[in-house]
Amino acid sequence: MVKRFKVWTYWEGEPPLVHEGPTESIYGIEGYFMQEVEKGNTSFSASQPDEAHVFFLPISVSNIVSRLYRPLVTYARDLLVTTVNNYTHLISHKHPFWNRTNGADHLLLSCHDWAPDISKENPDKQLYKNIIRALCNANKSEQFNPSKDVSIPEINLRASESSHPRQGQHPENRSVLAFFAGGIHGSIRETLIQTWKGKDKQLQVYEQLPPNLNYLEMMERSKFCLCPSGFEVASPRTVEAIYAGCVPVIIADAYEPPFSDVLDWSKFSLRIPSEKIWELKKVLQSVEEGKYLRMQRRVIQVQRHFEVNRPAKAYDVFHMILHSVWLRRINISSIRA
Repeated sequence: MVKRFKVWTYWEGEPPLVHEGPTESIYGIEGYFMQEVEKGNTSFSASQPDEAHVFFLPISVSNIVSRLYRPLVTYARDLLVTTVNNYTHLISHKHPFWNRTNGADHLLLSCHDWAPDISKENPDKQLYKNIIRALCNANKSEQFNPSKDVSIPEINLRASESSHPRQGQHPENRSVLAFFAGGIHGSIRETLIQTWKGKDKQLQVYEQLPPNLNYLEMMERSKFCLCPSGFEVASPRTVEAIYAGCVPVIIADAYEPPFSDVLDWSKFSLRIPSEKIWELKKVLQSVEEGKYLRMQRRVIQVQRHFEVNRPAKAYDVFHMILHSVWLRRINISSIRA
């Protein structure tokens, strides 16, 4: 892939709605990916469209929402859908590439919660039938298709900085069985907090972390880090746990974890259905020490695949995203209309 795969970015349109995205916050992966591809500093950038295997639509869903929905007086997706449709119609009429495959070799990437609605709530249902969607909100119960779409990690980025793991305490020094801190944000978190908040010293669940405790240090002291979904299935806690060398416990129904084509999440994380939240402590205590140590070692091993480097480096999150796209591009002949 590294020697062959090329991505062409359409140059139509003006910032901030295209060619510019957030580079910090939980939506920061959108602007980061855009910068890496558009700067041309990567070997994956095609110098001419005829070289390309994939065509990138440099649309920022985050910027569309933050600019066009200000002040926020409606949650209707009409304006978002219309804006993206207009851009797609522009490039499809100006260039031949979209029409060759009905968009199947085109990529749209976003971590914003509204991104899946571009196709889900679009009156032109066929327009985005084939497009490769790289989404943080990879919810299989809401039309996310793992054979066509790409699940990307939700990472809370700081502007213009790389993001690297800290590894945390040695397994022998991790005195907390499990940890979570966060507000009520969706039914799964509500159930978690109602069931476990302040109930157990080994399974430490906080709605608001006390001022004498540090969030990252608590992760680094914990064996397991609870990663419940909020209103959407993805959570930045999953990557935060990996960075801290803490085994993620994913509590998110119908969620497709990132890079599942090549990463076996069962080797370095646990999945617990939301209806089993009341059994959390029992489940975690049933994990044998040897199994936990193997899982924790594998967390350390996969850390490099979630690193954000500026510029990108081999095997980091940028390369993992492109590898996932590459795999879907290989399957393009089977999904042409």
